[in-house]
Amino acid sequence: MTARIALLLLVGFTTACAQHGAPPRTVERLDLDRYLGTWYEIASFPSWFQRNCVATQATYSLRDDGRVRVENACREKTLSGEWNGIEGVAWPAEPGDFTRLKVQFFWPLRGDYWVLALDSEYRWALVGHPDRDYLWVLSRTRAMDDAVYAGILKQASAQGYDVALLRRTPQPAQ
Repeated sequence: MTARIALLLLVGFTTACAQHGAPPRTVERLDLDRYLGTWYEIASFPSWFQRNCVATQATYSLRDDGRVRVENACREKTLSGEWNGIEGVAWPAEPGDFTRLKVQFFWPLRGDYWVLALDSEYRWALVGHPDRDYLWVLSRTRAMDDAVYAGILKQASAQGYDVALLRRTPQPAQ
């Protein structure tokens, strides 16, 4: 790598850190067995890979190799639209710490999946990217109480996420 490329990378990294400040905090501990299962997307930052998605859900299950199978699915455009899905894999960024995961749907691309807040009964989760470019509010049910949602937004905002970017995800009635 030439010195010029290294300098550009360093300047880019420094700028990114300065724009976002310290990385967001994750939950102290995550019990993977309790986290596994199906989660429904209540809201998220709009992203190109979820365009036209409604009724979005993610199902996590343990693989034989100790990694986590990630199955994301959504209906296209309407609640009666065709189901679309993708399967990926997740693993701890640091061994044994499932609060910060690496997720991969296409080799060699990987992303960060950080659990920022989690209900003590695992009824809802706030998941984001350390650069604060992505954010998801997840629930074990397709609907969420407005007061609970407002509390989650306060937690996200306190972590430096622009909650004005969140868009509610249409879900079918329970």
